[in-house]
Amino acid sequence: VQLQASGGGLVQAGDSLRLSCAAIGRDFSTYVMGWFRQVPGKEREFLASIVSHGGSTYYADFVKGRFTISRDNAENLVYLQMNSLEPEDTAVYYCAARRGSSGWGSWGQGTLVTVSS
Repeated sequence: VQLQASGGGLVQAGDSLRLSCAAIGRDFSTYVMGWFRQVPGKEREFLASIVSHGGSTYYADFVKGRFTISRDNAENLVYLQMNSLEPEDTAVYYCAARRGSSGWGSWGQGTLVTVSS
């Protein structure tokens, strides 16, 4: 599956932003979808994931209560709603896909989120 993330931009601290990830390919609903982010010079970090039919979600502790992952299997889209953004959230955000318990095999190109103080 090919992925394309969008929705990044420049926002102020406290603002909200919704990222989208469009998937091109078959059987989107069978993939586990995830969001990650990376700051230059640091490792890519996991943010959230959602299982194939949207029943369960998982979050990194530091985004619980602020970020929400969701998906629309009819439109082959996955979203990351980000609220109460902080300058520390500035990063390139990536969506990813995997099948079952396999590794994250498909990655989008990333979308830059910049949060000003």
